[in-house]
Amino acid sequence: MLEQAMSSAPLPSSPAAPSTLAARPESLYALQFPSDPQLSPDGTRVAFVLTSIRPETPDTASTPDTAGTVSTTGTPDPERPRYFSAVHVSDGGAPRPLTAGDARDSSPRWSPDGTQLAFLSDRSGRPQLYLLPLAGGEARQITRYATGVSSPAWSPDGRYLSFLTRADAVDRRDELGEARVVTSVLYRANGSGMTPPAPAALYLHDLQKGTTRPWHAPERDIDDLVWLPGTQGALLVSSATQDDAIHWRRDVFRLPLPDGDAPATPTQVTRWAAPIGQLAVHPDGQRFAGVGRPPGSINTHDAHVYLFGPDGTGTRLDPDWDRPAGNIVAGDLHVGRFPTRPVWRDDATLTVTYTVGGTAGLYDVTLAGTVTPRLHDPHGAVTAFTAHGEHLAHISESAARPTEVHLNGTRITRHGEHLPFTPAEPRRVTFQTEDGEGEGWILLPPGEDRVPALLNIHGGPHTAYGYGFMHEFQLFAQAGYGVCYSNPRGSVGYGQAWSEAIHGRWGTVDRADLEAFFDACLQQEPRLDAARTGVMGGSYGGYMTNLITSRTTRFQVAVTDRSICNLISFGGTSDIGMRFWDDELGGNFHRRDDVDRLWAMSPLRDVQDVRTPTLVIHSLQDLRCPIEQAEQWFAALQLHGIESRFVRFPDEDHELSRSGRPDRRVKRLQEYLDWIARHLP
Repeated sequence: MLEQAMSSAPLPSSPAAPSTLAARPESLYALQFPSDPQLSPDGTRVAFVLTSIRPETPDTASTPDTAGTVSTTGTPDPERPRYFSAVHVSDGGAPRPLTAGDARDSSPRWSPDGTQLAFLSDRSGRPQLYLLPLAGGEARQITRYATGVSSPAWSPDGRYLSFLTRADAVDRRDELGEARVVTSVLYRANGSGMTPPAPAALYLHDLQKGTTRPWHAPERDIDDLVWLPGTQGALLVSSATQDDAIHWRRDVFRLPLPDGDAPATPTQVTRWAAPIGQLAVHPDGQRFAGVGRPPGSINTHDAHVYLFGPDGTGTRLDPDWDRPAGNIVAGDLHVGRFPTRPVWRDDATLTVTYTVGGTAGLYDVTLAGTVTPRLHDPHGAVTAFTAHGEHLAHISESAARPTEVHLNGTRITRHGEHLPFTPAEPRRVTFQTEDGEGEGWILLPPGEDRVPALLNIHGGPHTAYGYGFMHEFQLFAQAGYGVCYSNPRGSVGYGQAWSEAIHGRWGTVDRADLEAFFDACLQQEPRLDAARTGVMGGSYGGYMTNLITSRTTRFQVAVTDRSICNLISFGGTSDIGMRFWDDELGGNFHRRDDVDRLWAMSPLRDVQDVRTPTLVIHSLQDLRCPIEQAEQWFAALQLHGIESRFVRFPDEDHELSRSGRPDRRVKRLQEYLDWIARHLP
């Protein structure tokens, strides 16, 4: 039976005692979500965003109209929680709020002299740019655009603030019921819906004159921007052609400051034609580093760090380091922005985030190619950082400790001390493959009783489980289940060969690794009951759940979330489908010679062999793994008489489990628990 999933669970007015919330999805409401740590220019303070969950009020139920002002027609629902966020600051002591109220404040950015803080806030409707004097006084609203603004950045001399906006070009075609004429395959994107008529333009606010003007109107989206020293302007990342945009090829462009009234025209610096971003300008102002993949590479290729000269020629800085740049360790407390842009520690050393196994840490990469740890916890993950020389602000977490903010080696938040439950510590488990040793983990509930075992499979596929904090896993453990999760071949953090081992063969060695890991868990942990088992996962993990249940009957229950079942139809309906299968599987839906191979790897081909009761969960606005995938899988299960339930979440996309509306996140978790409990008594 189809169901539009809505939550009826009340939101507690304050964190409840562990005995009442420990094994309930509502424990999500008691969590705090820090993000976007920004180190002050002198390195002595950190500004960051702290997000919490509270009920709606008459003010927060209001909605912005097309002019960017607040409509008073919203109806508050005291049982519907929302995210609220404020900017906090610390000099090493207890943080204090710089902003307050019923809004979402974000993107704090220090002025170069440290006297002002720019930030975004939706307090007047759409996110607008504000400027706060730190010596005292109220924040001043800088922009008033109907579509809001994003990506604020200071010029090095403190005169300008740049930002992106579509200004007052409100797209009302859906509201007016007008037809949309599509002429490009890039016509929609997960998280933003239908592509607007034009990309967001770059604007400059001149603080000396108090004026704002267009800087650059790009033909394609600007993915990244960093200012250059002095009056050189900025570097930006975009695609040189529409075909490049379709195939995820990016390049770096130099954009001068405007001369006169006309917007500036960028000059292409690189001929990279491959994913590149997170630029870091070298102290000499001429060279710059970036994180990306080399020309001609595909999605299975790990990201690395490259140094570009003034002529745009790029050289890999870490040629002997076989681990990917960036934090790719999964966690579900990541609400907000988590910067990992590399930072020059000095003129010969770059600090970079790398994923190493199930961990993520900061490493120093020299121009000579050496890579050494700067900040690495073998049982944790650095999720965000900014730095100046020896000064460092960062956010980190572990499997049993939620996200905390640190300044120059001192932890300044204490969110883990106020959890409504005592987190379980993971037990590491290894398993053998023909390509070497794999690793995974088990979370167990308190006590000594035997418990059902749940195999949880990550998405991606090129991501990793490990020492990130997973409220979802802790919840399942508190509810009495052993949670087993691992990094089969195809995961990142174990070298290029491990990452690309599933290219062209999804559902083969990855499935073998998952079952080998689960067998190892059952053999090594006597508390796990092999007669009571479940399998679940989201995105690629949902694909693997579907595939496993179509190949074996060993599991008594399954939950498939935002999944894939038909690789052929996915290619033409996903926002990334036009390129994804070419990268992952070496073929795609629009070529006759590829279709049979895609169908052979599709779980739907063998759905008649499924015997496992299955809960299907999907979001209606998921454009990454479109809901038609869930609809096909559920319909096929029903037609074959398999016990199944379909939960459809309105107004949510592929990110429901990580940043969806809080009550819907709770509803999703409750559906998991109810379904599992029904079939694993």
